[in-house]
Amino acid sequence: MSALTFTLKAPLQQRVDVSPLTPDQLADKSVAEIAAITLVSGRQQLRVDQVFDISGDDANDIIFAQASRKLDYIGQKMNGGRITINGGAGSYLGLQMRKGEIVLNGDADAFAASGMAGGTLHINGSVGDFLAAALPGDRKGMKGGVVIITGNAGERAGDQMRRGIILIEGNVGAYCASRMLAGTIGVLGTVGDYLGYGMRRGTLLLTQEPKLHATLQDCGTHTLPFLSLMFKSFANFPSKFASLKQNRVQRYAGDIANDGKGEILVLK
Repeated sequence: MSALTFTLKAPLQQRVDVSPLTPDQLADKSVAEIAAITLVSGRQQLRVDQVFDISGDDANDIIFAQASRKLDYIGQKMNGGRITINGGAGSYLGLQMRKGEIVLNGDADAFAASGMAGGTLHINGSVGDFLAAALPGDRKGMKGGVVIITGNAGERAGDQMRRGIILIEGNVGAYCASRMLAGTIGVLGTVGDYLGYGMRRGTLLLTQEPKLHATLQDCGTHTLPFLSLMFKSFANFPSKFASLKQNRVQRYAGDIANDGKGEILVLK
């Protein structure tokens, strides 16, 4: 068996919702049945074979080839298997993902990993605003799993994040970890203004001193043995975080205007 491959036929004029194309939804379907599935694009409904050339037959291993940043909802509610995307991805990548693995070789738009509850999302590129953040009207963002970003992330990364791990090798925009409830976010690059704004709990792991707002409290320099266990859990990740070892940090607590139980750790 070979990977079920969807190759984009032509540049897209409008955004396309490809949420029906996940391993669990395509299991046991023939190529003809998959080709006849309809995808929403604006006011239109398009058959899969109008948008993609289809090859292969292993629905547990899906590839989007020559992918576009107008392909939205890739991997939505995915419950197993693997999706590889070569090109770009639109908004809501891995939305409410539960299990499995998504690998994007390119950049993604907003709300990647929003509502994610499990599995692994690995983006070999950059991502837009609201990474792992709650959707408008929701009170919880990412609820579990692992997200690895080799590039940069936009604003509001981890907004209302509830659980899980986000590792960002590049820079992050303003309001990172805003209203964060729990979980871990690591950033190797720089972070924007208003870091941890409204943060209630959780851990931010940084390698560069951030610009702090008034309601983050400096708690001094500490050696934290638990970091050795955290770094051990990173050791098998395909990320630069796997090489971290030091556990001497500058610690900040906050947001003290909102319980103040969160912590920002800057590696020394």
